[in-house]
Amino acid sequence: MKNRIKELQTFLILWSTQSLSQLGSAMTNFALTLWLYEQTGSALRTALLSICSYAPYVCMSIFAGAISDRWDKRKIMLGCDTFAACCTVTVLVLLKNNLLMPWHMYLLNAVNGLMNTVQQPAGDVAMTLVIPKKHYQRASGLRSLSNSLITILNPMLATSLYAFAGLDTVIYVDLATFAAAFAALFFWIRIPAVSEKELDRVPFFCAVRSGLRYLRDNRMILTLILFLAGVNLIASAFDAVLPAFILPRPNGGSAVLGAVTSCAGIATLAGSVLVTLLPPPSNRVRVIFVTMLISLGTENFLLAFSRSPLLWCLGQLIGWVLVPVMNANLDVILRSTIPVELQGRVYSCRNTLQFFTIPVGFFLGGYLVDEVCEPIMEAAANGGILTALFGSGKGSGAAMVLLVLGVFGTAVCLIFGKLLKKYRFIEER
Repeated sequence: MKNRIKELQTFLILWSTQSLSQLGSAMTNFALTLWLYEQTGSALRTALLSICSYAPYVCMSIFAGAISDRWDKRKIMLGCDTFAACCTVTVLVLLKNNLLMPWHMYLLNAVNGLMNTVQQPAGDVAMTLVIPKKHYQRASGLRSLSNSLITILNPMLATSLYAFAGLDTVIYVDLATFAAAFAALFFWIRIPAVSEKELDRVPFFCAVRSGLRYLRDNRMILTLILFLAGVNLIASAFDAVLPAFILPRPNGGSAVLGAVTSCAGIATLAGSVLVTLLPPPSNRVRVIFVTMLISLGTENFLLAFSRSPLLWCLGQLIGWVLVPVMNANLDVILRSTIPVELQGRVYSCRNTLQFFTIPVGFFLGGYLVDEVCEPIMEAAANGGILTALFGSGKGSGAAMVLLVLGVFGTAVCLIFGKLLKKYRFIEER
């Protein structure tokens, strides 16, 4: 045990401090969502926060892998963390002087998104370089655990601090976690240098083109990526709708939104445990399709027609518990199918193709709530079929959007399920 801790010492310091910093950042993002919705009452303007964060990721992800290959990983992480902290300080200064406006937040979120885009591949490679190969699986489990705990804790902590001490206190906590992560990386972490042979990469744009060419020639992988792009469209629209669905309700509010959001983290934690217990399936492609059909085809309908926070929590648990199962099977297919020497380039291209629908989904969800469904529900007659289905008052339009997302999410799964039937992934035993 002592030898294992010693071998993983560098990883444990880096993992724990970076996870702490991610928790602080997630808390600030959640609190800013609450603040902006309180200020505007608009689902679309609130969703623009996430759109501005994801847009740089979608646009730059295809190049980020090649960039991180050529630069010092530790310097990239330190630089990106510092830039992101400066953005957070700017929000705090504007807030304390009563100058903070939505457009400030959109701009700063875009800068943060760009920093995350560059930092993520550098951080992933850094983790690989500090983890002994025999501990890859154990380290992967710890990272999955921390991600789940962040999803569980950040809404509860952010909601509590925001309600009792204000947005500025949440930001102070975020800056404190940044300082801890920065100090650990600067003073105690030494990331091994990549050998000259490994740095001998193909030209930048040739690397990008080779990743796209691989996807074009491997239709099973491409179809899976496009399917998950459709899933991400529905899921991100759902994320845009959820605050507008819960916050204005008489039995809703920020505390309930925090509890419902935390259930997603609880579900992913349970799903991660489930993955370790399940035997390898005979058809991993089918598992990916079926798990997403259950998630999208259950959660949206359950929330759309329910009025109880307990049912909203149940919907989140059902919607997220199978996501780790899907991710694990997709990961096996990608890592087993794509040649190791091409994985970095293909993964970068995959990120752009799979995640470009996320900002589109956030915009679509917010637009449908503000401009389509809320006006329809305002004009709906009391005692009519619409109010019977979705209730009345602000938030009922968001419930209608959830029904629409449930229908389209089910359709996406069924259509791609039919396309994926012709593909068979043969796993080496």
